[in-house]
Amino acid sequence: MKPAPFRSFLLISHKQMALTASRSTEPTGTSNVRADGILNGFKLNWMNLRDAESGKILWQSTEDMADPTREHEAHVPKSILKCRTVSREINFTSVEKIDKFRLEQRVFLKGNIIEEWFFEFGFVIPQSTNTWQNLIEAAPEAQMLPASLLSGNVVIETSFFDDTLLVSTSTVRLFYD
Repeated sequence: MKPAPFRSFLLISHKQMALTASRSTEPTGTSNVRADGILNGFKLNWMNLRDAESGKILWQSTEDMADPTREHEAHVPKSILKCRTVSREINFTSVEKIDKFRLEQRVFLKGNIIEEWFFEFGFVIPQSTNTWQNLIEAAPEAQMLPASLLSGNVVIETSFFDDTLLVSTSTVRLFYD
């Protein structure tokens, strides 16, 4: 079964965006220990981006881009901006059980937020390896920004959660080659 597509708009006014501050309902000490346990046992094994219509892989990486200790770089072909729908596959391993695994992604252009995306995976079995696919639909062509403006100026901030517990936040700077 194909996942429901997520529409990506590259031009969204700040008034349209609902920014959320997620906080754990657990006591601070408990939440930090739990978050550290999940993070220490979590690994992003690989990720790819495909043209969802043709199935052709346009970009792939085996770098653990969930590592929060540094800003990562992804060099993707600028032809990806011509795709109407992009399929993103993420393969990850978790030592710990995650009750409600989800991601919040914020897309920044030159430091200003232009998009916000929310994805839910759900329950993650401890000691498991999982593959997660999302479909992302492009904005209408008239609203697309050119690769020359985007390249090196787009940072995707991904926050990993177990329900309301923030586990980690990582960043990836995109380059369109």
